[in-house]
Amino acid sequence: MAALKVCVVVLVVLTGLVAARPETPSYGAPPSKGMPYDFAYAVKDDYSGNDFGHNEQSDGNLVTGEYFVLLPDGRLQTVTYTADHETGFVADVKYEGEAQYPPPAPAGYQ
Repeated sequence: MAALKVCVVVLVVLTGLVAARPETPSYGAPPSKGMPYDFAYAVKDDYSGNDFGHNEQSDGNLVTGEYFVLLPDGRLQTVTYTADHETGFVADVKYEGEAQYPPPAPAGYQ
């Protein structure tokens, strides 16, 4: 019976020692700031009717930009946006012009 008491006491002491050990600090690289950049491109091809472009700038924290596309209905869609860690992605979409639709094709069967 005395051996059992000694085992229980040793088990309790070891559990206390393991629980009381200091927590090891976690090391790692600090969060890095984004790199500044800017870019732009545009395509205008009269043969295919493609007309679109995009430009974007960043100071490492705030991203601003704009892109545009000539839609099949003849309107120009322009999206101006900002993005950061506080407000997320915020876009403003605008359309220029009136939508033009082709006349419907005549019915093939009567």
